[in-house]
Amino acid sequence: MTSDSLRGARKNADALRGASRLAVQATQGVIGIVQEMHCTIASGPALLGKPLERPVRALTGLIYATLQGVTQQVGAGIDAALTQLAPWLGDSTPGPQREAVVAALNGVLGDALDESGNALAIPMAFRIHGQPLRLEPAALRDALPGATGKLLVLVHGSSMNDLQWSRLGHDHGAALARDLGYTPVYLHYNSGLHVSRNGRAFSELLEQLVAAWPVPLEEVTLLGHSMGGLVSRSACLAAEAGGQLWRHKLRRLVCLGTPHHGSPLERTGSWVDVLLGVSAYSAPFARLGQIRGAGVTDLRFGNVLDEHWEGRERFGWGGDARRKLALPEGVACYAVAATSAQALAERLPGDGLVPVDSALGRHLQPELTLRFPEANQRIILHANHLDLLNHPEVYAALRTWLA
Repeated sequence: MTSDSLRGARKNADALRGASRLAVQATQGVIGIVQEMHCTIASGPALLGKPLERPVRALTGLIYATLQGVTQQVGAGIDAALTQLAPWLGDSTPGPQREAVVAALNGVLGDALDESGNALAIPMAFRIHGQPLRLEPAALRDALPGATGKLLVLVHGSSMNDLQWSRLGHDHGAALARDLGYTPVYLHYNSGLHVSRNGRAFSELLEQLVAAWPVPLEEVTLLGHSMGGLVSRSACLAAEAGGQLWRHKLRRLVCLGTPHHGSPLERTGSWVDVLLGVSAYSAPFARLGQIRGAGVTDLRFGNVLDEHWEGRERFGWGGDARRKLALPEGVACYAVAATSAQALAERLPGDGLVPVDSALGRHLQPELTLRFPEANQRIILHANHLDLLNHPEVYAALRTWLA
């Protein structure tokens, strides 16, 4: 095998090994839920003090510990087999499809993948055509031979990846490079981590990119879709707190369908957790709703700082912990919302994921309202959340704003 095919086989083996570990962990999690239900039902009535709880737990503990052990041994066996087969494993799944599946897994389980060291966890990187950039001047010069002084960083949304900026033959980054001379670079990250954690990492990585940029840098523009807008805002706050120099180069921030004040789908999910936890019999099932990652639960209210979630129960209903928020000073900020409505009206439905008011930063509490200037807002009619990636009206607005 050639060195390239060997590296590809090893990468594929690592991904398969990561998938096997994920399957083992999921199986063990379901076993735990069944065990908890078994104990709850067999322990006797709560009014009588659950008289059988102790002997039941002793018995079921032995049985289920054996099942957990067998599952773990199966996982270890798969790992060993994949290690031996690594040189012979080819890439059976096309790159973009594999990347999309891994991105979706990271969106839902990204924090668990990261904490367990799973090979499926996405490491943050800047990429071009799906290939990571080395943040050194010579390497950037080779990777970006036509680099200009106008850097455009595109930040994808939850459960997505950088390749998905290309949709139905259109890529906002490539089009802005062609029409306005921007040099697009795409952030790839684990969207299952807390937004504030990704924001800090993004800020630090952007500092390295700006320092290594191969030509004199005039300006930086951030373009975020969905969660990408929250990560971009969080990065601005992290840069201001840490005194990072790239922040002084930032001229524009554009948010496409960003849930600045959260998404009702995540809020609905949190209520399901609360209701399932009311009964001792249904409580074990609440854990099934709690597999969603920290990044997903940040979308309940649009958390962008550590203080918005630290010390709080992620799956409870503690209310919105955010206080006064503001857009980055000295930066031209823009917001685009999509609606399924065919015509403008006083009350508009959202894009299927994000309400119009949330995308435009509007809030009933004035201190939480993000004050995008009226001229810097657009509402795209008869469009869904993903349409923002290739809608001609969105690109027309981008071309006008960034010219």
